[in-house]
Amino acid sequence: MKVLDGKVAIVTGSARGIGRATAELLSEHGARVLINDLDGEVAEQTAGEIAGETLVFAGDLTREGVCDRLVETVIGEWGKVDILVNNAGYTLDAPLHKMSDEWYQRMLDIHAVVPFRLCRAVAPYMREPAKRERDEGVEVFRKIVNVSSVSGAKGNAGQANYSAAKAAVIGLTKTLAKEWGQFKINVNAVAFGFIETRLTAAKDESNVSEISGEVVQLGIPEQLRSLARMMIPLGRSGTPEEAAGGIFFLCSPWSNYVTGQVLNITGGSFGGMTS
Repeated sequence: MKVLDGKVAIVTGSARGIGRATAELLSEHGARVLINDLDGEVAEQTAGEIAGETLVFAGDLTREGVCDRLVETVIGEWGKVDILVNNAGYTLDAPLHKMSDEWYQRMLDIHAVVPFRLCRAVAPYMREPAKRERDEGVEVFRKIVNVSSVSGAKGNAGQANYSAAKAAVIGLTKTLAKEWGQFKINVNAVAFGFIETRLTAAKDESNVSEISGEVVQLGIPEQLRSLARMMIPLGRSGTPEEAAGGIFFLCSPWSNYVTGQVLNITGGSFGGMTS
C-alpha cells in the first residue's frame, strides 16, 4: 500500500518544472493528480507521461471564476480534494522605479490572489467532511501547501512585485493554519531558493513564455546565476525533484503535526539571489 493511496491532489502549474516533479511524486506514491497549466497541450502531454491516474485543467487561473471551475472539475471527476499545492507562477522583474502598476498587480494576482481563491474554492470539500469526522471522533488530515520564496521572506533586488506577493503567501498560510487547524487541515508553505527551472535559467531570447497574450521574458542574467550559486552552502542550485521532495513531505502523513510553517528549501542559503 502506498502512503497516498486514495488521495486526490490538485497541483497548479504542474506541466513543467517543480510543479511537474511534484505531480509525478504524488502520483508515484498513490495520489490521483490534477495537472494544470496555461498551455493545454503541454498539460495533456505531461498527464500522459505520468503513470498514475491524472486529470487535466488548462486555463488562466487569474481570470475570474477559473479557480472555482478547476475545483469543480476535480469534484465532478473524483468527488473530493485531499491535497492542494498552490504552485503556479512566473516572474516579471524590474527595479521598482521602472516597474509598472500592471506588472506589480500581475504578480499579486498569480502569486497571492490565486492561492486565496483556490483555498476558498476547496473549503467546502475539506471543511465539511472534517466536521463529520470530528463528530465521529476520527482524525483525517488534509493538506494545503503554498509555494513562496526566499524573496518573500528576505526580499530581492529587482523583484518588489514578486517579493511582495510571496510575502503575502506566507501571511495567508499562517492565518489559514490557525483558522483550519480545528479541521485537521495542515496548511504550510515552502520557500524556494535557487532551483533550476525556466524562471532561473539564463535570460535569453529563447527563454520566453506567452501569458495572457503577451510574450514574457523569463530567466535571470548569467552573472546573477553564477553569484547565486557561490552563496549556496551546498555549492549548487537545486533540482525540481529536490524541490518537490519538500512539498511531498508536507503532503504526507509525516507532516500531520506540522502546520503554519514555512519550509526553506534553499541548499542552506537564506537570502535572495544577491543577499
